[in-house]
Amino acid sequence: MSMTAEQAEWFAQTVTRLVENVGEAVLGKERVIRLTVTALLAEGHVLFEDAPGTGKTSLARALAATVQGSHSRIQFTPDLLPGDVTGVTIYDQKTQAFEFHRGPVFATIVLADEINRASPKTQSALLEVMEESRITVDGTTHDVGRPFLVLATQNPIEQAGTYRLPEAQLDRFLIKTSIGYPDTAATVRLLSGATVRDRSASLEPVITTKALREMADLATTVHVEDAVLEYVAVLAERTRQAPQTRLGVSVRGALSMVRAAKVWAAAGGRPYVLPDDIKELAPAVWTHRFVLDPEAEFSGATAEDVLAEVLAAVPAPQHRAGVPG
Repeated sequence: MSMTAEQAEWFAQTVTRLVENVGEAVLGKERVIRLTVTALLAEGHVLFEDAPGTGKTSLARALAATVQGSHSRIQFTPDLLPGDVTGVTIYDQKTQAFEFHRGPVFATIVLADEINRASPKTQSALLEVMEESRITVDGTTHDVGRPFLVLATQNPIEQAGTYRLPEAQLDRFLIKTSIGYPDTAATVRLLSGATVRDRSASLEPVITTKALREMADLATTVHVEDAVLEYVAVLAERTRQAPQTRLGVSVRGALSMVRAAKVWAAAGGRPYVLPDDIKELAPAVWTHRFVLDPEAEFSGATAEDVLAEVLAAVPAPQHRAGVPG
C-alpha cells in the first residue's frame, strides 16, 4: 500500500518539528539537521567531515533527546580495540557463566568521533552493526534495536596518525556532509548563552522511538515511478563510466539514494518521489562513494565536479499525465 497524501502531510509536519527541536541546540544548521533526520528515518548513517568544535556532539545529543532515545560517544584512538566498540564476553565467577557486556554501539544515536584515528581492524568492527543493526561476539548475535544511527566524524585537518577509511566502509554511510561553523547571527546567539554548556539538556522530546520506527516503515511506502528508478540507475552507471573516476556509485549507493529520496519526498509533504529529490540529495548521498582517477585528481577534478557533469548530461524524466506529481 502506498503512502496517502494525508500521511505525507503528517510525515512532513513531524519531520519539521523534529528539525526545529534539534535546531534549538544546533543553531543555524537546518539543512544539516534535515539530512541527519533523513538518514535516521531511512535507517542509514552519516559521516561528518569537520574540524573540531563545530557541534557534532551537540547534534547527536539533541537528536537523541528529541526522539526519547539513548546516546553514546566513542572516541576513536589508535589503541581502541573492536571489543571497546561492540562489547565483550566476560566470565562471571559468581554465576560461573559467561556474560556479554554491551559496548557503546548499543544506543539509539552513536557518535563515533574521529573514526579515522582507529586501526582498520577497529573501524571494521562498525561494519556489521552499521549494515545489519546487529553484532556477533563469540558466535552469538546481538541486535542493537531500532532506531539506530551512527554519526561518525573524521577530522580533515590533522591527518598525522590517521587511517584512511576504505571504500567499503565509506559506501556504508548513507550521507556524508559537513556541519561547518555557524554564521555570525548564530554565533552571537551561542555566545550570549555561553553559560549553558549543553543546550540539548533542556530539549523536550518530540516523538517516541516506537513512533519513529513507524515513520521509518511508513517512508518505505512512498511511490517511486519506474522512470525515476531508471533515472537513478542511469546516473549511477554514468558515474562509473566517467573518465575521471576509477570507482563510481555502487548498486548499494543507488539503493541508498532511493531510500533517502523516499524520506526526503515524504518530508516535503509528497507521497511520491520527484527527479528533483534525486538531484538535491545526490551530492550528500553519492560523492563520498567516488574514487577519482589519480591523474584527474591531480589535475584538480573533484567528486562534486564529476557529479555535476553527470547530472547535467542525463535528462531527468518528465511527468506523465495521470502520474502523481
